[in-house]
Amino acid sequence: MQHLHIKTHRKREIVDITDQIQSVLEKNSAASGICHLTVLHTTAALTTADLDPGTDLDMLDAFEAMIPKLRYRHPHNPAHVPDHILSSLIGTSVAQPVESGQLVLGTWQRIILVELDGPRERELALTFLAES
Repeated sequence: MQHLHIKTHRKREIVDITDQIQSVLEKNSAASGICHLTVLHTTAALTTADLDPGTDLDMLDAFEAMIPKLRYRHPHNPAHVPDHILSSLIGTSVAQPVESGQLVLGTWQRIILVELDGPRERELALTFLAES
């Protein structure tokens, strides 16, 4: 298992991590199989997305609109309960096919970290499962 550290710079942002993941696969001479990624935090998420200009901001606006304004009861800090909820809804892991050492992605598809409570340094665990 590999661990990656990704620095974020804003409270909420989309960070394209595709190239970092591809680099880890190349350094480890990955062949064909599955690359499994997990973000080891409860206020961040992972998914794939098209990152045309402005799409990242559209996604963040849509995520914000999905969360109701409630009186949250989280004892540590009720203000960041929406961050926990969004992380659960979006998901904290991605499994991506790899063929001949290359991530298999659609034409516009990128792997992204969704920062929901930054800025922070986020830790990701990457596991490569080789095809048998």
